[in-house]
Amino acid sequence: MGSIKVISDEAHFQTELANAATRLVVADFTATWCGPCQRIGPVFEVLAAKYPRAVFLKIDVDNCQETAASQGVSAMPTFIFYRNKTKVDRLQGADPVSLENKIQQYYGTEDTEEGEGVAGHMDLSPFISKSQCECLNESDDHPLAHCLTASGGFLQSDCDEQLIISITFNQSVKIHSLRITAPSDKGPKSVKIFINQPRTLDFDMADSYTSVQILDLEPSDVEGNPINLRFVKFQNVQNIQFFVRDNLGGGEVTQIDHLAIIGSPINTTNMGDFKRVTGKKGESH
Repeated sequence: MGSIKVISDEAHFQTELANAATRLVVADFTATWCGPCQRIGPVFEVLAAKYPRAVFLKIDVDNCQETAASQGVSAMPTFIFYRNKTKVDRLQGADPVSLENKIQQYYGTEDTEEGEGVAGHMDLSPFISKSQCECLNESDDHPLAHCLTASGGFLQSDCDEQLIISITFNQSVKIHSLRITAPSDKGPKSVKIFINQPRTLDFDMADSYTSVQILDLEPSDVEGNPINLRFVKFQNVQNIQFFVRDNLGGGEVTQIDHLAIIGSPINTTNMGDFKRVTGKKGESH
C-alpha cells in the first residue's frame, strides 16, 4: 500500500492492471534521460503515499517499449489513469497540480473500491459530469448535487412529488445496478429509466415515452442495497434519466438521500486517446 511498482515488461503491466481490479491505477511513463520526469519523480512518490488505495506504476519507456507504444505514449512524462483495466484519462507533462487533480477526480471512496458490493463493478460517480447534470422540480435548498455523494445532504422535490433526474457521464459506461438511500415514507416508488436522450425530457415526454426499464420500488429497495437493472440494456450509456412518478408514502414531497450508479467504464477510444487533455495544465475537476 502506498508504494510504487516498477514495471519490467508488458506481461507485468497487464498483471498489475488485472490485480488492481476496480482500484485506480496511475501509470508514470518516464525516462532516465528526461529532466522533467526526474523532477516530478519525488512528487509521484509523495502522491503514492498520500493515496494508498490507488496503484502507482512507474514504466521506463526504454525498458518497456512495447507497453509505451501500445498505450500511445510519445512524450515524457505521460501519466495514464486506469480503472477496471480501462484507460479513463491521461496527462502529459510534469505538472504536480494537474496530476493530483486527476488522481482526486478518479480516486473514489472506500465504497467505490469495493464496487459497492457488486463484483467487477464500481460506483460510477468519478465519471459523472456534474456540470451537465440536471434535475427538474428540485428544491432550491436540496438540489440534485446533494444526493450524488454519500455525505452531501439530500435531494428533495419542490412543487409536487415528481422528479426528472438527468445524469451525464464523461465517457461511455455500462450500468449494472443502482443503490438508492431514502426515507421509507418519502423515497421514490415508480421510476422510469431512459438512456442516451439528446436532451433532458420534460414531464409530459417522460410520461408518454417508452422507457428502457421501469422500477416499482418497495421500502426495502431504498435502504442502499443494489437494485439490479437489465444489464444487457445498459451496455453503452452516455446519459441516464430517471422519471420519479411518485413516492412510497403517497405524499407531495419525494426525497433521495443518496443515488449511486454502479457499473464500469468502457474503453471506446484508442490511438492517442484523450490527447485533448494535453495543455490544460492546472485545470481542476
